[in-house]
Parts: sequence; structure tokens; C-alpha cells
Amino acid sequence: VILVEGLFDLAVLWQASFRHVTCSLGTHLNPGQFRQLCDRPRTVYLTFDVDANGSGQQAAQGLAHRLRSQGITTRRVLLPSGHDPNSFFVQGGDARQFHSLLEAAP
Repeated sequence: VILVEGLFDLAVLWQASFRHVTCSLGTHLNPGQFRQLCDRPRTVYLTFDVDANGSGQQAAQGLAHRLRSQGITTRRVLLPSGHDPNSFFVQGGDARQFHSLLEAAP
């Protein structure tokens, strides 16, 4: 599952044929969203914004810790500085490049 922050991020990934995508509508999951992500073993690719102030990546780190404590495998997708998934695609990124980022995610 690819977890993004916003609806535009979700939409651009869907348009690029990534189907297992959901969004948190911000940097924090509500309790229902968290339960759904933890309802079975899976890998969650945290694809949060790479903000200048670091808030997106800080939130991803905290959420990764919470998910791992529930037995979920997490990977943090490292987008180029200043990007979110939407801006990555709008500024010329493509599905192949994004897939490479998923594969390289630590």
C-alpha cells in the first residue's frame, strides 16, 4: 500500500496506474485509518511530502514507528527535495521513475 498525504497525490498515482494507494488527508491517520492499515500483514510505503521544514518526513518517521509496533513493514519513499507525489509527476516524473523510488525505499 502506498500512503500519501493528499487527494491530488492519490489521484496522480492512480492516473499513473498505481492502484494500491490511499491518503491520510494530512500527516496523521485517524484511528479508523490506522486500524485498516494494521488489519493484516502488509508493507506500507510512506510517501509523504519532502517539505522545506521537514514536517512531512518527521510525520512519516513517527508513523513508521507506530506501524512497525503493530507488525507492519514500512518503507519511506524518498522523493526529490521539495516534492510531493503530485509535483513529482507534474514536473516530468513518470511511473517508471516512481516505481524505482518505491524499489529503493529503505
